[in-house]
Amino acid sequence: MRRTGLKILAFAAAIAACTTPAAAQLDGNADEAKAGAYQLPDLLVAADGRRVRNARDWRKRRAELIALFEANIYGTAPRPLRQRYIVDEQERAALGGLAVRRQVTILLDGRHDGPQMRVLLYLPAHARGPVSVFVGPNFHGNQAIHPDPAIHITPGWVTPATGIRKGSATLHSRGIDASEWPVEAILKAGYGVATYFTGDLYPDADDKVAESIQPYFGTSASDPQHWGAIATWAWGLSRVYDYLATDRAVDRHRVIVFGHSRYGKAALWAGARDERFAMVIANNSGEGGAALYRRNFGETIRVMNNYWFAPRFKTFAERENKLPVDAHMLIALAAPRPVYIASATEDWWADPQGEFLAARGADPVYRLLGAGELDASDMPPPDRPIQSRIGYHIRTGPHALTASDWNHFIAFADRWLKPR
Repeated sequence: MRRTGLKILAFAAAIAACTTPAAAQLDGNADEAKAGAYQLPDLLVAADGRRVRNARDWRKRRAELIALFEANIYGTAPRPLRQRYIVDEQERAALGGLAVRRQVTILLDGRHDGPQMRVLLYLPAHARGPVSVFVGPNFHGNQAIHPDPAIHITPGWVTPATGIRKGSATLHSRGIDASEWPVEAILKAGYGVATYFTGDLYPDADDKVAESIQPYFGTSASDPQHWGAIATWAWGLSRVYDYLATDRAVDRHRVIVFGHSRYGKAALWAGARDERFAMVIANNSGEGGAALYRRNFGETIRVMNNYWFAPRFKTFAERENKLPVDAHMLIALAAPRPVYIASATEDWWADPQGEFLAARGADPVYRLLGAGELDASDMPPPDRPIQSRIGYHIRTGPHALTASDWNHFIAFADRWLKPR
């Protein structure tokens, strides 16, 4: 059965108190009393019933878990094609001399008339060698993360927001998401930042599969393991890594994958599948990301978007206990690399308690591999980060990606990735 401390139960009451009638209309479960009892599947028992006892056993168990997540939740993504990289624009004194800016088109099949994605990269202008880079997807086009007038405006369909007119980004969309991307602060801390617009690969709406890259790969939407949008976005993060590994100004051994909200789900899955990422960070990722399915709190399988996941996933609605995996296993797939889970006090929809418990549930693998554990048995107070190998914080406030979150992410990277 689940194990919860008194501090966690007290925090759950505080989360429930934050619930508003407007939030309740989202039709998730906001009642902690309705979060049913559960028993998590054992991370360290293989499919044949054998106990995982060492790193070699874990490699086999890890492959089993990846296959289970593909089959039942995210779907199976195709192998990358022979891609090419075109540097469309470069400025060595961007942002008032603070940054080197590169804008790169990835030709996903090597052809100009084939599928492609656009990457925006900022690097510290005065770095003395290759730098660590944070890589994450963005919601409204590369031009939305910063008001820099040189950033190319995305030509693809964009979800409604300021400066988006009839699905198209305009000049007025420049910098609309800048509060989520403190680029200057990241650069001054010695890190680079890279991003791509998810709409290049799969526009973020449930009727856009025909406009995604999926038809190009000829995959069948009727296949129970058909890759969903989250798997597509995660696949895209790995394609960004492919490019970064060719850039001599980037330390390919210290690339950090991160994401917020639904893109936090994609970041966790990208980090699970692609061990080239040195660190994994998920902010307010909720169910389908870091929150436990079996708690049935906040966003549940029944109300989640169909297009995010493999078709088989929805068959587990109202029967989450039948899933062969849960979020603690997803987090554990990052082991022994540093992984950081972030929640927010008012974000009941993402189930902060479930995110913490999943992070705690990944402990056995980290301990097995000699990588430490989550350095807390109970949920910490708001705004007091845990910076152990499995990191965690819960920020005061709503579902968001803030400068405060970034301060914790940078401190975490400083602790575990900075050259010594």
